[in-house]
Amino acid sequence: MEKKWLSSLKELEEIKVQEERLFYSATHEEIARGYTTDVYFVSAQEILRYLQLDNTIVVAEIFPRRSGVLCGVKEVLRLLENSNVEVWSLEEGEKFVAKEVVMRIKGPYSQFGVFETPLLGILAHSSGWATAAWECKQAAQDKTIISFGARHVHPAVAPVLERSAIIGGADGAACILGAKLMRQDPGGTMPHAVILIVGDTVVTAKTFAEIIPSKFPRIILVDTFKDEAEEAMRVAHCLKEELWGIRLDTPDERGGVTLALVEEVRERLNQAGFREVKIVVSGGLNPEKIALMREKVDIFGVGSYISGHPPIDMTMDIKEVAGQKVAKRGRIPGMISNPRLKRMK
Repeated sequence: MEKKWLSSLKELEEIKVQEERLFYSATHEEIARGYTTDVYFVSAQEILRYLQLDNTIVVAEIFPRRSGVLCGVKEVLRLLENSNVEVWSLEEGEKFVAKEVVMRIKGPYSQFGVFETPLLGILAHSSGWATAAWECKQAAQDKTIISFGARHVHPAVAPVLERSAIIGGADGAACILGAKLMRQDPGGTMPHAVILIVGDTVVTAKTFAEIIPSKFPRIILVDTFKDEAEEAMRVAHCLKEELWGIRLDTPDERGGVTLALVEEVRERLNQAGFREVKIVVSGGLNPEKIALMREKVDIFGVGSYISGHPPIDMTMDIKEVAGQKVAKRGRIPGMISNPRLKRMK
């Protein structure tokens, strides 16, 4: 099989990076060619090739440092699609425990060794985001979780984040490309910016209802200018049955969104005959806050808790070389059994 990836230090020296590169993120081709790996994996290929060991069949196993939800498997398989290797793995969305083998790769080391860095990075970050979304969904139970995390990460990985969140349990995502990757329509309401520019929440809400296609729910922010309960009532009386929901996103400077605030808005809407109007909450949410408010809230928009969730450290260990059990000091030689692994490639 013809190699299409970096395999020598000479090739590394020939890599040219445009000074006026549009964005600093790696392109799909650069990732597939191994340009985002650590340089010592290229040196390793040189050594093995010199000793005529580059086609030695090895078995490598990947395990996490802590428990979570696995995500990134499809990207790993695409990374290795031109490599002559066998891959076993848990399915995307499956939960794992610390030190459990989540993936196993068998084949010539020269066919996959250079990809260790991006492979582990794909699994680590994707699984971290998926795990955070799963934690939020567990707290929300039957209530809806929408990922608002794209604004907190580099745009090159925003779709990866949103896809991972949905794999982990989020019901949708605001980022257009992230939602489209999961064959969903992006979900969201409106930004404070438009209300600030218009100068009045009700005027903005009325215009939204008049010109935006009806397939987009009429969910209106009510914390921009006035007291949230007062603004909710003004919007409700203006849009009446057209109003699908109101969104609370009160900043920390004014105490944030609290259970007491949600309860007041809910009760005032009920008393005025707007029991069907949904309440959407966003801003600084985490599983604890979600669990506290889930009886009164219909939709939670979660951003920084998902985007800021730490990657789940993944480690790749060589466990067999030419059919012989091996391991670095401190690890048990040979493959670790995991009947949950499925043949993927």
